[in-house]
Amino acid sequence: MLFKNLFLSLFILSSLSLSAQIFSKSATTQPILVQQGKEKKWCPICGMNLKKFYKTSHASILKNGKDRQYCSLRCLSVDMQKYTIDTKTVQVIDAKTEQPIDASSAFYVVGSKIYGTMSKVSKLAFKKESDAVEFIKKYKGKLVSFEIALNMAKNSLNSDIALTLKKKRKKIYPMGKKIFEKRCHKDINLENYKEINQLKSDIKNLQLCKLLKEKQLQAVALYLFEVKKIGILKDTKESIHISKDEKCPICGMFVYKYPRWAAQIFYSQKHYSFDGVKDLLKYYFKHKKDISKILVTDYYSQKAIDGKKAYYVVGSDIYGPMGNELIPFKDKQDAQTFYMDHRGSQVIKFQDIKIEEVYKLDE
Repeated sequence: MLFKNLFLSLFILSSLSLSAQIFSKSATTQPILVQQGKEKKWCPICGMNLKKFYKTSHASILKNGKDRQYCSLRCLSVDMQKYTIDTKTVQVIDAKTEQPIDASSAFYVVGSKIYGTMSKVSKLAFKKESDAVEFIKKYKGKLVSFEIALNMAKNSLNSDIALTLKKKRKKIYPMGKKIFEKRCHKDINLENYKEINQLKSDIKNLQLCKLLKEKQLQAVALYLFEVKKIGILKDTKESIHISKDEKCPICGMFVYKYPRWAAQIFYSQKHYSFDGVKDLLKYYFKHKKDISKILVTDYYSQKAIDGKKAYYVVGSDIYGPMGNELIPFKDKQDAQTFYMDHRGSQVIKFQDIKIEEVYKLDE
């Protein structure tokens, strides 16, 4: 019994010690929010709770003098596509002291063991270099400047958006739809809202839905704003269209089952569909004559793009229906970002692909 009690005590102490080392992005005191209005508690880009993601939050001042606060550097970079933002006005929360500091002079730790906020790669800032170094000792990561961290956020924006959209499609949107249909007023006029945090504020403060927890509120707001208002899930004519009877002429599989990998070769009177670029190329090298068009599916946007103008990542850790694949992208920057994130061996253009390299992917 004595041994058992001793073991239990050691286990509890060990657990407490481990818990103490776990880093939380939430505010431990009253967060400093610079936005105005009832919607100031939430990020205007993604709707995330700023108190919950306080230690990764950033703030900026627009040209009209309006203060904006974001849950992450990723959401700041999204806003920079819409507004002209002077980076000298950007502030970030010191992850140690939880006080606002100038981002331009901050020491950023990127790629630590801490999960990123709206991004695959985490980015946390410190006023003192010594605090950043101490953080790296515990959680790994790399020390960089604000400029480098911001460029990383901009360069990975498409991949981060694709990653979060995948999660939303699978879990968040269905959850939001279910809650909306069961617990909310059906006459919410979405045209009244320019940003998601305004919608969240009214849902909560005007009681447009029955009492919701933060997670439920976020799901409903995302469903209403992004699906019902913007129409993110609407079918697009820009995707590759495959009929249910089309089989890949190389492997014989039904292509419609793999829409994110679909590719096509067109001739004047007919076309062939493939369940990946690898099989398309196996066919292409044997039947080059009289091809009028080649379409492949951009990995991030899922839109049909010109296969001959695309960039392809070879040797990544992402597999298609037939194993190792050439992953297509419309933009070179997207290809390079994917190449770095997924351990690719090279980024290559269509005209530089050799048949030997294609068959090596089967080895």
